[in-house]
Amino acid sequence: MSAFYREKVLSVQHWTDTLFSFRATRDAGFRFLNGQFAMIGLEVDGRPLMRAYSMASANHEEELEFFSIKVAHGPLTSRLQRIRQGDTILVGRKATGTLITDNLIPGERLLLLSTGTGLAPFASLIKDPEVYDRFERIVLVHGCRQVSELAYGEEVVTKLRDDELFGPLLADKLVYYPTVTREPFRNRGRITDLISSSQLFNDIGERPLDLETDRIMMCGSPAMLEELRQMFDGRGFAEGNHSAPGHYVIEKAFVER
Repeated sequence: MSAFYREKVLSVQHWTDTLFSFRATRDAGFRFLNGQFAMIGLEVDGRPLMRAYSMASANHEEELEFFSIKVAHGPLTSRLQRIRQGDTILVGRKATGTLITDNLIPGERLLLLSTGTGLAPFASLIKDPEVYDRFERIVLVHGCRQVSELAYGEEVVTKLRDDELFGPLLADKLVYYPTVTREPFRNRGRITDLISSSQLFNDIGERPLDLETDRIMMCGSPAMLEELRQMFDGRGFAEGNHSAPGHYVIEKAFVER
């Protein structure tokens, strides 16, 4: 198991029947950029069973945090959802991923577009002081089917706003926009529709999508990512990567299993 750190689970919180988060110890040698992911998992029958998970904690925090879906028959998540305080998880030694600010060309407003557990890398990014230095406004959009599925993101943002260091920083820069598709709520609709109709921007009282000033990060369902990619490409936005920064970046590493 030399390819992995063995970390101890410190706490587990179940948010809904399908969502949970957990915190674990962090080896002093584990380094990552906010927005990146690592392979994490469990030892099963003497072998590692792993999948990609974004760190929801920031790289300056002493503990690791992850936000996960529960898949009843998933090889890993069916087991991972049963972990308890004191259990051991495996964490890959190398972090990677495209959702880092260096993959974007300079801009003024950063749109963080997520569905479900795709919120995790953005939970890390909004705890990064450098993001607030790079952008004048950060708009965090979290789309879910039901209101209960927004609870984790709402708590992350609330804790940051109440934080002695981040509270003043967020007050003028961070806009949090939760939206649901299957229940009554103050914000309703799919992220793609909310952007294409400008409803999102009307709701937050800001200018519509602008190629010159807007930069975008996306993480969520494959269908959502493909729809948004087509929409942004059609408006002249270019996808960025490690070798060539662009107007938007997508994380494609995740599948439910």
